[in-house]
Amino acid sequence: MDWSFQLYSARNFQPWDRILTLLAECGYRQVEGYGGVYGDPAGFRAEMDRNGLAMPSGHFSIDALENDFDGVRRIADALGVRLLICPYLMPDARPADAAGWRGFGERLAKVGERAKADGYGFAWHNHDFEFKALPDGTTPQEHILNTAPDIGWEMDVAWVIRGGVDPLPWIERHGARIVAVHVKDIAKPGEGLDEDGWSDVGHGSVDWRGLMKALRASSQARYYVMEQDNPNDIDRFARRSIEAANGF
Repeated sequence: MDWSFQLYSARNFQPWDRILTLLAECGYRQVEGYGGVYGDPAGFRAEMDRNGLAMPSGHFSIDALENDFDGVRRIADALGVRLLICPYLMPDARPADAAGWRGFGERLAKVGERAKADGYGFAWHNHDFEFKALPDGTTPQEHILNTAPDIGWEMDVAWVIRGGVDPLPWIERHGARIVAVHVKDIAKPGEGLDEDGWSDVGHGSVDWRGLMKALRASSQARYYVMEQDNPNDIDRFARRSIEAANGF
């Protein structure tokens, strides 16, 4: 499998040329972009090319996708991105009820229509807040998927778990929507205290072997993206995670 790596994980461990060399040496063949690497797309693409890395997917803010799609397209084309992913909604912008989340889903659907018309895939990336029950007992993720039926889902499994939900039923029910997966692990009790409770993949509490079996069987995921939100040692995280993942 061509494992990918979310470059946000390495934001505190510059320079980027060293990071890309490290990832290639570890055996990664793909990376996933985010805003911090879009300043010089042509230069970053050249560095990726030197290391035999591709960037098939990238994160772009809802503001950029709605208000500067031409700018998103220029960045994506320069880097080779074909799957555009909206990764987050700031706390002060999150709706408080089902109607509000349906409205947000409609916004995502419109972005998806524009992306499709221009030849890109489009997906929403979850965190934990999408799985917190609303006043009527429904969840934001349900409304996003139902109101934007033609967009994909980049499933961040560890955030689903942190949202208090078992990911397996969601994989079984919505596998056809899952186009990419964030492969991230949650630290065992008492560990990862200086890493926001995260872990190297395969060294935490998430049953990744079982989850990969379910994802391969039930989802449409093309990209499996290693991520750790706050690692204290990027070299160790990158190496140990792909070593473990190769055994899943």
